Amino acid sequence: MADDGKLQPLKKNPLWALLFYFFLVIIVIYVWGQFFSIKAPERYAVSYTQFIGQLNAGNVNTVTIEGLHVSGDFKNAVQITAPGQKKPSEVRDFETYLPSFQGEGLISRMEGKGVVIKVKPAKKSGWGDILLGILPWVLIIGFWVLMARRFQRIQGGPGGLFTFGASKARLFDVKKPAITFKDVAGMENTKQELRETIEFLKDPSRFQKIGAKVPKGVLLVGPPGTGKTLLARATAGEAGVPFYSISASEFIEMFVGVGASRVRDMFKKARDTQPSIIFIDEIDAVGRTRGAGLGGGHDEREQTLNQLLSEMDGFEPHEEVIVMAATNRPDVLDPALLRPGRFDRHIVIDRPGYKERKAILEIHVRGKPLSPDVDLDKIARGTPGMTGADLENLANEAALIAIRKKKEKVEMSDFEEARDVVLMGAVREETISQMEKKITAYHESGHAIVAWELPGMDPLHKVSILPRGMAMGVTQTLPEEDRHYYPRNYLLDRLSVALAGRVAERLVFNDISTGAQNDLKEATSLAEKMVAQWGMSEKIGPVNLGRGEEHPFLGRELAQPKRYSEEMAWLMDKEIQNIISQAEMKSEEVLGSDRDVLDSLAGALIKEEVLDRAAIDKIIRDTKAKRGGKSADSLVKP
Repeated sequence: MADDGKLQPLKKNPLWALLFYFFLVIIVIYVWGQFFSIKAPERYAVSYTQFIGQLNAGNVNTVTIEGLHVSGDFKNAVQITAPGQKKPSEVRDFETYLPSFQGEGLISRMEGKGVVIKVKPAKKSGWGDILLGILPWVLIIGFWVLMARRFQRIQGGPGGLFTFGASKARLFDVKKPAITFKDVAGMENTKQELRETIEFLKDPSRFQKIGAKVPKGVLLVGPPGTGKTLLARATAGEAGVPFYSISASEFIEMFVGVGASRVRDMFKKARDTQPSIIFIDEIDAVGRTRGAGLGGGHDEREQTLNQLLSEMDGFEPHEEVIVMAATNRPDVLDPALLRPGRFDRHIVIDRPGYKERKAILEIHVRGKPLSPDVDLDKIARGTPGMTGADLENLANEAALIAIRKKKEKVEMSDFEEARDVVLMGAVREETISQMEKKITAYHESGHAIVAWELPGMDPLHKVSILPRGMAMGVTQTLPEEDRHYYPRNYLLDRLSVALAGRVAERLVFNDISTGAQNDLKEATSLAEKMVAQWGMSEKIGPVNLGRGEEHPFLGRELAQPKRYSEEMAWLMDKEIQNIISQAEMKSEEVLGSDRDVLDSLAGALIKEEVLDRAAIDKIIRDTKAKRGGKSADSLVKP
């Protein structure tokens, strides 16, 4: 860690690496030359006695003397049996070594026998021999150095095996341009709740004088993509203090005790640079309720959680360190983590409303050339339920579609197509039979007509029989305003709309298909919640029996006893079936009286494949006007 407390990543030295590989190439070339160069014919090593014997016999032709080394050839091949061999070898080229006491006498004897004598200076040890001698050590040491550096990078920095317990929290430099609340669209109430924390970090003495305590922990709760991490960084940017960011999953390692050690190290670094902020993303990775799951809890995760609880409310208070955390599953967190003194303040970040969506879109279209027909207000109204991340993806998808169509500006039609891609998936290029196309057209027309006829339903936006994602067709409705409450009659109408496609198939073809699978799944889930959670059944009464709740953790579901008897379960099944049947009957009534409208709309869908709100409205009004002999303008939606 540098003097400013910032974690420094492992730096690579390109010059060192270049020199290392340069010398490695030289060594490889030298070794190649030593072992694979063209050498003189292989010579047979003979003893000094055998050499003198052949010299006395006058069988030595030439010799080359190089220090004490003698090589040469015999006039006639000699049969010599080497030690350990059974058969003799035929030798013509030989080599041997002279004893150190030989001198001019041997030279004179060779001259007397007519031997041709050549003399070479003795070989001296050169750089090549030295390199060849140290080559094995260089390769061994280099291999272990490279392995050690690679291991350090894997384990997060210098120290290798001894840094398992070091925190992996990343420190954002406060001197660089930071994200502030101006860069976060909407969430005004949330920003106001965080201003006390910012003021405390800027001037803690104000709070200490009056004896006030600022929350030690701030828990940001909200669906994925709503901007929890962005808001935490903006808080640090507003306060101008060091900001340590880490994901909760980074605490857990393959070795026991590493998580607790990293928690200690992270808080130590934060105290050294206080006032500071620690941000733990997805804290439910280590903060789940202890003891949950089959066979008890996870010991390593629970040790990490215990250390986190101790650091947040230990014997030594860290007054100028604020812990912020984010999760989209607050219901699974351990109660000890949520009590006062730990995460005192819980801030809920919900999906943005209409005005906030418009402000978010204005941020994400910066730098994108927009056509004058782009209406951000209309886009914001037509994207209920989308988070900030969804809207960013929408703006980016619209720009990609404009590029694909070779446009210079992003048009409103690009945003419309991008919304369809985000909500329903891209169009699948596949060939379907005319019969399947007809079934899909009547199925989607059934949805559209019942949605148009029933009062209080969300307005139709688009009907398509183009295969998108996993669906062969889609009927899209968009609410005119954000909803927070859902009346019982509205939910019953939604059930009727969901079942209308299946009813239309049966009415026209006197048969049903598997195309209603998702519709039935959605209808059953909605009816189950109406009966068992929302108290919308007269026979069951105003009770919440918990049936239909999602339990992502098996241990919690097993630990909770069933809150109803078998008789009540049977009664709920009958009520769910009854509600769905009534909704289906309502769809049959609507489509039975509008059979001509169903045929007209299905025919238009087969021809056009995609119909927008205005086209659907015109077809339904014109068909009804022909039936009753009235003007289409005089007809109004119920």
